[in-house]
Amino acid sequence: MTDTVTQLCTLLEPFNGNGTVISATTDISTDLNIDSVTVMDFVMEVEDHFDIEIPLNVLSETRTVADLAKVVEARTRKG
Repeated sequence: MTDTVTQLCTLLEPFNGNGTVISATTDISTDLNIDSVTVMDFVMEVEDHFDIEIPLNVLSETRTVADLAKVVEARTRKG
């Protein structure tokens, strides 16, 4: 999962306006202080990068980079 976390951190960097160090435990919206629209933009980047779709109901339960990595890995295995 560390490779997925690393890729997600890289994808998240352009949305990191306050210079927070991004890690597996980073809370995507709270720690990076980004709004729901920006989160959705980031999720679209993730979906394009990994060629997956992340349902909104799954996304609503996803807070940290590690949570998102688990979702990405589960969705890529289904593909």
